[in-house]
Amino acid sequence: MIDFLVIGGGIAGVSAAARLSEHGSVTLLEGEDSLAYHTSGRSAALFEQNYGKPSTVALNKASYDFHESHDILSPRGLMLVGSTETADAFAADQDQMQLQTISMHDATQMVPILDDAVIDRAAYHAGAWDIDTDRLMQTFVRLGRGNGASFETKAQVIEISRTQTGWEVMTDNNVFQARTIVNAAGAWVDEIAEMAGIAPLGFTPLRRSMARIPAPGGHDVSAWPMIFGPGEDWYAKPDAGALIVSPAEEDPTTPHDAFTDDMVLAEGLARYEAHVTEPVTRLLSSWAGLRTFSRDRTQVLGPDPNDGSFIWCAGQGGYGMQSSPAASQLLADLVTGSKSELPAATIAAFLPERFA
Repeated sequence: MIDFLVIGGGIAGVSAAARLSEHGSVTLLEGEDSLAYHTSGRSAALFEQNYGKPSTVALNKASYDFHESHDILSPRGLMLVGSTETADAFAADQDQMQLQTISMHDATQMVPILDDAVIDRAAYHAGAWDIDTDRLMQTFVRLGRGNGASFETKAQVIEISRTQTGWEVMTDNNVFQARTIVNAAGAWVDEIAEMAGIAPLGFTPLRRSMARIPAPGGHDVSAWPMIFGPGEDWYAKPDAGALIVSPAEEDPTTPHDAFTDDMVLAEGLARYEAHVTEPVTRLLSSWAGLRTFSRDRTQVLGPDPNDGSFIWCAGQGGYGMQSSPAASQLLADLVTGSKSELPAATIAAFLPERFA
């Protein structure tokens, strides 16, 4: 009998498995051939403490020490650019992320392709970091395995039923008995809940696309910051000698192995091109991921209000990687009845009963 059966092998499930492995036996089930196959493997991977709602920011800040101590972060920086036409959105983003105003001279020194005939304002924060997503995932896997946790891939859940002692979960090649289920299935969390006879909470997967383009104008982009347009209607980020550009769309969809919409991607690339002096001449690759949000766009962490043996670890949206150390610790605290270091009001923002 397994104490905690975690369904989902993205960052949410892997981090939850690692934390819970300190309190009992853990098995994680991932239906794909590898962990982090879906959204977790397609992340823009930026750690910016002030990115997100106040409750998310609290998790981000509480996650920093873990990231730093495990060498997960490397310097990147974050720049916001705008114009007179986007002044209101620019001001709102600058205030929310606490960015410092910089001159256009300084902005173009950092990113020489910025078009100062279009852009007339910029703001910057040096304290934004690249996340080594593979190192982060492997750190949690190593911690979990060190406590005896098992991580099973190619284990698609096809049936869940109640037993006298907990749950029986059937995959396409095995059957697992568990006292507690942790639902960390990303875009599929509501489907897993329904399979278990638990009322779904109403999560929405939102598609986000990415294009990888050659370094513009042959520049060395390695030291460039991540660049946002106001209202986050596009962004660009250096990536292994190239640049990834996203339309930053949030198109509602169904749970599936996401792929790009060529028209949406083209429109996003055009918004990026309107702010720079170098056109996009070709794509190296493109992909899409699903950022899944709850109804109030805040993570859902903790036992279901109607069944304490069914644990929600869901709705990470675009914040799963950066908030995972603190989010998984909070989940473990809630499941085991341990005292959390987070304020009570912050904890309440994540509890499933807010939707009851």
